[in-house]
Amino acid sequence: MTTYTSDGRSVPDAPPHGASAHDEHHAIPAGWRRWLFATNHKDIGSLYLLFSLTMLMAGGVLALLIRAELFRPGLQLFNPEVYNQFVTIHGLVMVFGAIMPAFVGFANWMVPLQIGASDMAFARMNNFSFWLLPPAAILLIAPFFMDIGSAASGWTLYPPLSLQMGPAMDFSIFAVHIMGASSIMGAINIVVTILNMRAPRMTLMKMPMFCWTWLITAYLLIAVMPVLAGAVTMLLTDRHFGTAFFQPAGGGDPVLFQHIFWFFGHPEVYIMILPAFGIISQVVPAFSRKRLFGYASMVYATASIAILSFIVWAHHMFTTGMPVTGQLFFMYATMLVSVPTAVKVFNWVATMWMGSITTETPMLFAIGFIFVFSMGGFTGLILSVSPIDIQVHDTHYVVAHFHYVLVAGSLFAMFAGYYYWSPKWTGVMYRERRGQIHFWVSLVSFNVAFFPLHFLGLAGMPRRYADYPMQFADFNAVASVGGFAFGLAQAYFVLFIVLPALRGRGEPAPAKPWEGAEGLEWEVPSPAPFHTFETPPRLDPTATRVIG
Repeated sequence: MTTYTSDGRSVPDAPPHGASAHDEHHAIPAGWRRWLFATNHKDIGSLYLLFSLTMLMAGGVLALLIRAELFRPGLQLFNPEVYNQFVTIHGLVMVFGAIMPAFVGFANWMVPLQIGASDMAFARMNNFSFWLLPPAAILLIAPFFMDIGSAASGWTLYPPLSLQMGPAMDFSIFAVHIMGASSIMGAINIVVTILNMRAPRMTLMKMPMFCWTWLITAYLLIAVMPVLAGAVTMLLTDRHFGTAFFQPAGGGDPVLFQHIFWFFGHPEVYIMILPAFGIISQVVPAFSRKRLFGYASMVYATASIAILSFIVWAHHMFTTGMPVTGQLFFMYATMLVSVPTAVKVFNWVATMWMGSITTETPMLFAIGFIFVFSMGGFTGLILSVSPIDIQVHDTHYVVAHFHYVLVAGSLFAMFAGYYYWSPKWTGVMYRERRGQIHFWVSLVSFNVAFFPLHFLGLAGMPRRYADYPMQFADFNAVASVGGFAFGLAQAYFVLFIVLPALRGRGEPAPAKPWEGAEGLEWEVPSPAPFHTFETPPRLDPTATRVIG
């Protein structure tokens, strides 16, 4: 109904007592429409995290099949082509389907909460960027079930091998394209949200470190994902349209692909680790009851790592016949990256120094991350020395190095972030004993699985081989046992920690479950309401920053 004033103007009737004129826009959608048409950053963050967990399990099954084949010498389960299909899809699924979407999920959930924004800047684009991922995952995995084999060129898709593959390679190329488009849209959203939607008085140097690391990561994504798209498009035209970018018979150069790929690939390594640095920079101060030591130096170190990542790509290519001058440049540039990385490790340790530390599960995973990631960093420093790299290139030493960086790096940090923020997401506390079981089994089994690979690589065992001579048998058997134990630990995580939380089983979580935690995300109830910060929070102008 409409009411008219004495001068003839019409005004809408007031809403019922206690209701708002815009309540219809604030109702929580229900059923499948809530998820299919989701524009709320919390719902989309949950979708990203559940998708990445699904991909982690799928990639983990492939990893266990690989370790089952390597348990003993001889061809046990698969022929070499099928084995290399598993290796290739395992890598692509873990990088593009598990690690990257998981960190985007963390960003969707936490960045608006941490900067006091009501949502992400582009809510509908946020929805679209997520729903590109399931079709891409289907494209990656479907060839296994279509009797066309699968890509078997390694996750790097090197020609000329990738030029000789069947139709399954085209599926992988299109999947990478779609996932790259999703990443670019997600990164644009994060940049615009952080730069334009911060609460009043929150300057950039008062932002939480997680927001800083994601802002820099988003710029990296925008810069390098088009490079990967160009590389795989050139691969596609070489396969089907008569070009010869990488085809030696037509005057092309396979090494050109390596240059283009690794110009994307090395910043990609930091895309997968910088958000992990941000999570650890939130968890360590909270459980040390101290502000983060050297906040400004952490910001500058993060930016330095991102900039240096663009000038070190060819350290993956020391065996391609690179001139000695080039080897020296890329060797020294790679060593230089260790300086800002060491600054971060020093700052985390200095934050813990003389702190009132407690060892709840998030802190255990954070300390485990620092310890094991540092080991992976040292092996990376060793690989930067070109004479050593030439000896161990394409051996299991390299496999050990990047699993120490990505599994004990990215994955352990994500576990720390899950245990730290899940009470805010789900409204219930996880069982502390279960979390500690998950940590200790993961830490021990991870090292049992991957530490022996250093010795296998130094002894000369090449990667991507389904068979090996008897002298490598013992270490491979130990590694396979560790791999299966690590897989069981993650199944335990899903069954006994994630599923009970999704069902709401557990003690109700307070708004601030951790005594030392700081930041705007702890100012809202647990679970976080569907709509938060509709009115931007006003920050204390005397505060040096919101959170250390």
